Amino acid sequence: MTDTRPIFCCGCQDKVPAVLVSGKEIYPHRMDLWGLPFWQCPTCKLYVGCHHKTSKPTTPLGCMPTKEMKTARKLVHALIDPLWQRGLIKRKKLYRRMGELLQWKGEYHTGGTRSIEELRAAYKAGLQI
Repeated sequence: MTDTRPIFCCGCQDKVPAVLVSGKEIYPHRMDLWGLPFWQCPTCKLYVGCHHKTSKPTTPLGCMPTKEMKTARKLVHALIDPLWQRGLIKRKKLYRRMGELLQWKGEYHTGGTRSIEELRAAYKAGLQI
């Protein structure tokens, strides 16, 4: 029996019955990732990794982003991560402030962004921190 979970797919713009697959299916050329879990959209094949180093190793890292969104997410992280990594602001406070600036309910999480527009807004919010 295949594990499925409803996860938002940014390609399909809807919650889909994502399928739990191994890294071997996602990255056949990367043996180092073969043992890792990923959730994959059965329709468009977008995927998201999991919190594999936690007590719930198949919890998705967020929704399934498009290729363009993956690039934009990296840019947002490149902007905001140095702020908490250098001790300029506590990580939790940073994510709480990002959530406030974006008018999210609760903390901001890059994995929760569902569109390029949301990522552009997140980048602008990061510039304000």
